[in-house]
Amino acid sequence: MAEAGPQATPAWLPMLRKGLEQKDVLLGLGVVGILTVLILPIPTALLDVLLALSITFSVLVLMTSIFITNALEFSSFPSVLLIATMLRLSLNLASTRLILAEGHQGTAAAGRVIEAFGGFIMQGNFVIGLIVFAILVIVNFVVITKGSGRIAEVAARFTLDAMPGKQMAIDADLSAGLIDEATARARRRQLEEESSFYGAMDGAAKFVRGDAVAGLLITAINLIGGLLIGVGQMGVSFADAARTYTVLTVGDGLVSQIPALIVSMAAGMLVSKAGTRGRTDEALFGQLGAHPKALGVTAGLMLVLAGMPGLPALPFLLLSAIAGGLAWRMHRLAARPEEPQEARPPAPAEPAETSAVDALAIDPVRLELGYGLLTLIGEGQAARLPDQIKALRRQLASELGFLMPPVRIQDNIQLPANSYVVRIKELEAGRGEVRPGMLLVMDPKGEPVELPGEDTTEPTFGLAAKWVAPRHRDEALLRGYTVVDPATVITTHLTEIVKDNLAELLTFGETQKLLDGLSEEYRKLVADLVPARISSAGIQRVLQSLLAERVSIRDLPLILEAIGEAVAHTQNILFVTEHVRARLARQISHACTGPGGYIPILTLSPEWEERFHSALVGEGEERVLNMPPDQLQAFIKALRDAFERVAMQGELPVLVTSPGVRPYVRSVVERFRPAAVVLSHNEIHPKAKIRTLGAV
Repeated sequence: MAEAGPQATPAWLPMLRKGLEQKDVLLGLGVVGILTVLILPIPTALLDVLLALSITFSVLVLMTSIFITNALEFSSFPSVLLIATMLRLSLNLASTRLILAEGHQGTAAAGRVIEAFGGFIMQGNFVIGLIVFAILVIVNFVVITKGSGRIAEVAARFTLDAMPGKQMAIDADLSAGLIDEATARARRRQLEEESSFYGAMDGAAKFVRGDAVAGLLITAINLIGGLLIGVGQMGVSFADAARTYTVLTVGDGLVSQIPALIVSMAAGMLVSKAGTRGRTDEALFGQLGAHPKALGVTAGLMLVLAGMPGLPALPFLLLSAIAGGLAWRMHRLAARPEEPQEARPPAPAEPAETSAVDALAIDPVRLELGYGLLTLIGEGQAARLPDQIKALRRQLASELGFLMPPVRIQDNIQLPANSYVVRIKELEAGRGEVRPGMLLVMDPKGEPVELPGEDTTEPTFGLAAKWVAPRHRDEALLRGYTVVDPATVITTHLTEIVKDNLAELLTFGETQKLLDGLSEEYRKLVADLVPARISSAGIQRVLQSLLAERVSIRDLPLILEAIGEAVAHTQNILFVTEHVRARLARQISHACTGPGGYIPILTLSPEWEERFHSALVGEGEERVLNMPPDQLQAFIKALRDAFERVAMQGELPVLVTSPGVRPYVRSVVERFRPAAVVLSHNEIHPKAKIRTLGAV
């Protein structure tokens, strides 16, 4: 006889398992089922199952609120509370329908669960049942629900009031480098969840309060309506009707109010443990039993009560012994000597070493703020300083092809309240003063600002300006003034300082990142150049020279091609840079083109060209400018006069020289006019339009 094969899996089992995995569908079906119970009558057997489900669900909610370590772990409690309340009310309506329709048939008309609760609590006396039910409602409605609702209301108010300060603290920790961006984002999200949770709990408490009121009304309807129907329509005697409908009414009320009391208790425990870490049992027993003296005094008081005449001695003696024993044990634990030092493993020395290494780190760019300017980094500001600095980094990356290092923002209590300092590699590069809550107004024509306010000097360019109240903004704009908020003033100053120090900020590591970020087809070019023909440090020096004159290095492939062409003839970084600038002629010419569509230029006269050529001494890397001081002073004066003359015409000119002397002329000009652009003839693209405004 052949053995029977393994039993085949029923076809419906995989379908059931797959259906149970669709939690969203199950939740939707459950809510629809609750609404269905509100409308359609249900049999007593199904009502018994649903009442048992309601009690089980409420106990599950209570246990969850006890075992969680943080209130936000049960942030869905308001939604759970709504579902539990709707479930109880729908079952109340279903049981009321059965009580009023079938109550004349006996106490089992609304199911065995309601009959058992009514009979057990009443013990044959309906007055006892009504009193117990009323007490449960009072405890739920007046004590637990009202107290937990008040706690949730106060917690929601205090949480919302404290949000700006907590957000500023998170931003301050982030700016100081104590936390990273991911941690700051997680803390902000937790703060938002906390405020939303307590706000929702404040409203959810109204569910329980309304549920208690509805329970009272439904109980009155069941009792009065049952008596009217039983005596008036069904012909039942008043005594039998009173007994039957009282059992049904009290049983129905208890079946609904006991789960409501359990859920209300869960809500109270959840909101009352705010700010307490750990499970509820750990918080209660850990804090109540943390003081042996308190337990000792309690034991002594119980002993005194045990000796008083008229009081039973045994319960108080037993409690006194328990409290005294716990106090003695905790005192022994607290007095136990610590383990000898040799028994403990030696602490690792890594934290101290790490802190020493951290102390050696240098911030590439740091912005220090006086305490009066900390509001500029807070949430809710119209123009937050961190957001503007992020936009500045994107702007510099787009314009110059170099992503500046992150700017660390931190407070400095040694600064005046409204002052700030910009540091480049820990050294001060600029400072200024702004007025929070006010606006900086400047006249583009350079004339005095005719508005009430505080006269000042714009910190970036040294222009005359005035701090005015925000209410004068519209008037200032109507007069054609430039209006800037404090955060933008700081960002503008930071922008100019960073642009002046871009060459210093382009470190070897940043250069390597730029090279590694090239596309695959240009990796071969880098491999051909480095290290056989030029080192990475040589490429870094070329890029630094370009950034020093604010020439964009965004077209890095073209720059590398130009470097490859130049190093075939010379290793002089100065000459390599000049060749690269010539290859970037289109880009440089476009950057120098003014609003009129042409490049306004001042040419260097042949006399000064000859003097610069004659002043060059040395060969190759040793070649330097050795011009007499009196000639330098004369050149500076002539150049200043020429620039001022052209500026009176409303132009911002470019000084054009021959390629051989351009770097040396630039080295002189940057000493007194850093923003001036000095080009060679090779750097003006053939298709660029030019307009000669004069000669130096």
